[in-house]
Amino acid sequence: MLDGVTLATSATPLTLGKHQVWPPVVLAPMAGITNVAFRRLCREQGGGVYVCEMITTRALVERIPKTLKMIRFAPDEGFRSLQLYGVDPDVTAAAARMIAEEDLADHIDLNFGCPVPKVTRRGGGSALPWRRKLFGRIVRQAVQAAAPAGIPVTVKMRKGIDDDHLTYVEAGLIAQEAGVAAVALHARTAEQRYSGTADWDAIATLKQALDVPVLGNGDIWEAADAMRMVAHTGVDGVVVGRGCLGRPWLFKDLHAAYDGVRSQELPSLGEVAAIMSRHAHLLVEALEDERHGCADFRKHIAWYLKGFPVGGDLRRSLSMVASLAQLDDLLGKLDADAPFPRESLGQPRGRINAPGKVSLPYGWLDSRDDDTVPEGAEMDNSGG
Repeated sequence: MLDGVTLATSATPLTLGKHQVWPPVVLAPMAGITNVAFRRLCREQGGGVYVCEMITTRALVERIPKTLKMIRFAPDEGFRSLQLYGVDPDVTAAAARMIAEEDLADHIDLNFGCPVPKVTRRGGGSALPWRRKLFGRIVRQAVQAAAPAGIPVTVKMRKGIDDDHLTYVEAGLIAQEAGVAAVALHARTAEQRYSGTADWDAIATLKQALDVPVLGNGDIWEAADAMRMVAHTGVDGVVVGRGCLGRPWLFKDLHAAYDGVRSQELPSLGEVAAIMSRHAHLLVEALEDERHGCADFRKHIAWYLKGFPVGGDLRRSLSMVASLAQLDDLLGKLDADAPFPRESLGQPRGRINAPGKVSLPYGWLDSRDDDTVPEGAEMDNSGG
């Protein structure tokens, strides 16, 4: 809760190119989650930057139909934010140029934080900043390609590959020199994946090293966590990922906290059920298929109901829902007056996995200045 927490009353809007964003809160791109429906649901709660799912540069420039569907934005999305993943500077530049020339987005974020083995073994994501010259080329060419349209470019990264191969300060300085509008740091290494605790001291170190805005990411489960991160690190804004899973109202709490209001949404089960129904209806609308939309919604159900007193049979029925009518009927059987489970506050949500050795291309660690693009590095499928 926000009692006793210092609110960020001196915070200023996040400046990204010609855009002023308030509050300085970013929804992190999450594969299979941050589609147009979820972004709309979150935007209805409060302001910020709402980033679509990760898009691979090759899939975009080759106009893969699935990828083109993934970059659709709602007509009322006033600030369209798109994250690109790429390993080849020329392909990344081509993707950024395509976005600029075809007015596909208002903001480009470059992914250098993904720890998934299928990404790092190709030299991408959180493995890439180790090759500092290749990293610099990618960022610089993306910034140059987006500049004519006035599109700001940012980067999101991790601390490094592991504790023996940290890159975040040097990478931040390289990105700043290349002309990025901001740098976001998920304060874990690739080896940590989503385990342990985020190193907020590293975020503070990066903030001290850079002149461009720095955004902090990692272990923001409540608005109070965001305020503590700001107080501890001095960051210019926060990035929220797993903390909003099944809790889109977190963005209302964050907006209130940045406005200096000590308020936290603790919805009853009936209020959560109404948001669940809204989410499912938005998915069906976005996917233009009721069965597909309901199937996609199933993965959210456990997150929404975490900690609430809901029987196993009803949970199982909800996890197999196939139509909106069936969903609304089942949601009507929940105890609408059940209070929010306070014991779940501040608890991790989503992926919580053990540390693991990072998969890298052969010889990746041998030279930091080799800017050769790894063979087969580019992926043609988007979404992580």
